[in-house]
Amino acid sequence: MISSSEYGSHSWELVVTVDHQHEEVQKEFLLRVTGDLHIGGVMLKLVEQIKMSQDWSDYALWWEQKKCWLLKTHWTLDKCGVQADAKLFFTTQHKMLRLRLPNMKTVRLKVSFSSMVFKAVSDICKILNIRRSEELSLLKQSEDTLKKKKKKDKNSKEPVTEDILNLCNSPVSSGLSGSPGLYSKTMTPLYDPISGTPASSTITWFSDSPLTEQNCSILAFSHPNCSPEMLAEMYQPRTLGDKAKLNAGWLDSSRSLMEQGILEDDQLLLRFKYYTFFDLNPKYDAVRINQIYEQARWAILLEEIDCTEEEMLIFAALQYHVSKLSLSSEAQDFTCESEVDEVEAALSNLEVTLEGGNASNILEDITDIPKLADNLRLVRPRKLSLKAIKPYWFVFKDTSVSYFKNRESAQGEPIEKVNLKGCEIVPDVNVAAKKFGIKLLIPVADGMNEVYLRCDNETQYARWMAACILASKGKTMADSSYHPEVHKILSFLKMKNWTMSPQAVSDPESIDMKPECFVSLRYTKKYKSRQLAARILEAHQSVSQMTLVEAKLRFIQAWQSLPEFGLSYYIVRFKGSKKDDVLGVSYNRLIRIDIATGDPITTWRFSSMKQWNVNWEIRQVAIEFDQNVSIAFTCLSADCKIIHEYIGGYIFLSTRSKDQNETLDEDLFHKLTGGQE
Repeated sequence: MISSSEYGSHSWELVVTVDHQHEEVQKEFLLRVTGDLHIGGVMLKLVEQIKMSQDWSDYALWWEQKKCWLLKTHWTLDKCGVQADAKLFFTTQHKMLRLRLPNMKTVRLKVSFSSMVFKAVSDICKILNIRRSEELSLLKQSEDTLKKKKKKDKNSKEPVTEDILNLCNSPVSSGLSGSPGLYSKTMTPLYDPISGTPASSTITWFSDSPLTEQNCSILAFSHPNCSPEMLAEMYQPRTLGDKAKLNAGWLDSSRSLMEQGILEDDQLLLRFKYYTFFDLNPKYDAVRINQIYEQARWAILLEEIDCTEEEMLIFAALQYHVSKLSLSSEAQDFTCESEVDEVEAALSNLEVTLEGGNASNILEDITDIPKLADNLRLVRPRKLSLKAIKPYWFVFKDTSVSYFKNRESAQGEPIEKVNLKGCEIVPDVNVAAKKFGIKLLIPVADGMNEVYLRCDNETQYARWMAACILASKGKTMADSSYHPEVHKILSFLKMKNWTMSPQAVSDPESIDMKPECFVSLRYTKKYKSRQLAARILEAHQSVSQMTLVEAKLRFIQAWQSLPEFGLSYYIVRFKGSKKDDVLGVSYNRLIRIDIATGDPITTWRFSSMKQWNVNWEIRQVAIEFDQNVSIAFTCLSADCKIIHEYIGGYIFLSTRSKDQNETLDEDLFHKLTGGQE
């Protein structure tokens, strides 16, 4: 037996503060413990001392000084390193959080503050019925964007009351898993593939979820557009440095919300972080498709991504069409088979774009590699003179393009042969002016060489552009994604190629149109409202027969066609360099960009990456590529962990396949993105 004096010498007092709502009950408790008492024992002692009947199952101990949860209940206080000076809080693991969705609607729901963010996002997506949660993450708004809002709020006399969708009765709040949010090939479709409305069976499927039919409609439909005044109040990046600020606030997926200083009822942004939208299916993904569409729409309106005036009008026409269908009952009436086929075709094009095609034509791919041969014009920019434009005979084979003086000399040696693998391919198109150009940025030792190819017409451009895009990814025209890529480019050109019709201009709908809601501020300043309305209605003619879901998918496709699509920018300092550069992180490559001009300097593809690591002491990312190429940089606009996680995350997403039955290898994600801090 141990005497009381001996026991006292080994024991010590531990102060624990209990987070509860009962004002009459004390909140601070003094427990006498020993170092070999396990965490579960501490919680048991505490609950016995509180003497208050309550469900404590969601409570856990939070160590304030170390900013960590003590979740391993079998660990002893000694093993955790807890001593008498520790400040412990006994608090709930699930707390209320406000999330701003891509469609700018705010939802309020209970989220786990003790799980890793990757798991918390998965639970959130189950509540919201968004599949493929690994593509999304939580973003903390940068101080610059909030400062602008605060200034505007001071100027406005009337307080703005935000409409918040309350989902606080979610199954996740009780620690249970939410609705599966997944589907199998035998599962009943959840949405009408044409209109995106919930199928009748969906409502029973939602029975254990707070997502009622009305709430589902808020998330799956695009609602009336914002006013130009509201648009002017929102943060709009003007430079690459401003764009870099947008990506500085991504939370660490390998740590919990509480560990990252997020408090109860804080507001975070839920956004698609990784631009690889896998397996989009209108039958199951109405909410997901709408939220991707909304994220794309706001990126265009706030000029987070650049596009030409012609493209802006197409985006405006598609937005106008979507809002028109969303507000009318017509969305429910498009049910004929031919239109179902059109949606399926648009969907398959989108899937092929994202996945690189299917493997059904493997034999054909191996045995027959087609080639292109045609007269094109070559443009080489000259520093001291005008551009030199000359016609040549071009031959495209495998992943290389060669050009000859004329067709007859094609049997001999080419004037030049360029391998396009790893090149940047940028469209240089103005349909109205009959300009169909392809800009090739070819990596060389000291940067990028620019070469322009000029085509004569849409068909020639689509075939050569598709071949260049595939070659830049290391694929030939034999790949099954070549023909869908040609079709996608042609359909996009067709949308751009509209003609003026008197009916469009005199359309009574244009009176109530509010064209300023569909374009960025640059164009509302450039054109009068009536001019904009007329031009949007002209463009609308080429998309007016589309169904609601098809129009959203086409908008997403057009967004994906933009040269800057999927690039997340960071300001970095490369090892050995005396000036700052911008690093663009995409789903398949890294791009070094001149911060002053915005021109790409060098591109490195993930496919040629051998390894990457982080020196956590000096916060430096080092990457090795094939052919003894290695780079190292420190990140100035954000924590280097964010870039490290981006690279690992994209590599993780490239391992997905439809055969995995939608289960995610969470451990692999954390191995690739977690770091060894």
